[in-house]
Amino acid sequence: MLTPPRTVVRREAGLYALERALQRRGFRHVAGADEAGRGACAGPLVAAAAVLPEGRRGEIDGLADSKLLTPASRERIYGQVVTRALAYAVVVIPADEVDARGLHVCNLAAMRRALASLDTRPDYVLTDGFGVDGLDVPGLAVWKGDRVAACVAAASVLAKVTRDRIMVELDGTFPDYGFAEHKGYITAEHTAALRAHGPCREHRFSYVNVAAVSGLDGRPPRSRRPLGARPDEPMERFGASGGTVGVALGEQPRPPAPVGEDVVMEGGVR
Repeated sequence: MLTPPRTVVRREAGLYALERALQRRGFRHVAGADEAGRGACAGPLVAAAAVLPEGRRGEIDGLADSKLLTPASRERIYGQVVTRALAYAVVVIPADEVDARGLHVCNLAAMRRALASLDTRPDYVLTDGFGVDGLDVPGLAVWKGDRVAACVAAASVLAKVTRDRIMVELDGTFPDYGFAEHKGYITAEHTAALRAHGPCREHRFSYVNVAAVSGLDGRPPRSRRPLGARPDEPMERFGASGGTVGVALGEQPRPPAPVGEDVVMEGGVR
């Protein structure tokens, strides 16, 4: 049996080149999946999946990695993706579930659920950074996929805009933290607010900087979240805060870590 010739897609070929190459090979519906909020120490993790139409209708002016777009551009492109996509889905994982199950486990599960929720069944799946197991279709993990494949970029915009909107709403419930500005990521202002007010229900206690100011940094990551506090109030302070605030995950892909994801999640070295 003859082996089909290898297809080479160069990054400089443009955002739609990879999908077009797959479509020429018979994979008509190519889905992209991405997430937003891995590096935040507050708020949910949000994953999205999208299938763009073939041809010119699937080409969205200005589409790019959501992190490279202005908020106004993201909102505009979000509307175009929702209007033009053959199918799209968004999954929201709350902070307490991230604490309970671990970031990497939740990340994979959220992308898997988003892909499974698509109305149009994909023939091929592209994911940003690392592969997602448990799918019944072929797929490829693409390094910096949101800058290489249009469907992944579309998913990144869906996830980012959805999460930003959630964080703006949470700012109304927890006005002391500035969620509308930094969206739950670690900034000087967010760090100062954490030290002044302690964490609230929307913070991720499995992250070292949150655990430090709550006085729970001596506990294993998945047992740090206190129980019984009202969801609309800051958590009770559990003692003096620690010294240097730690760093949670950056926006970098991580390999599967069946026993060590807590260390990776906290910015540690395995």
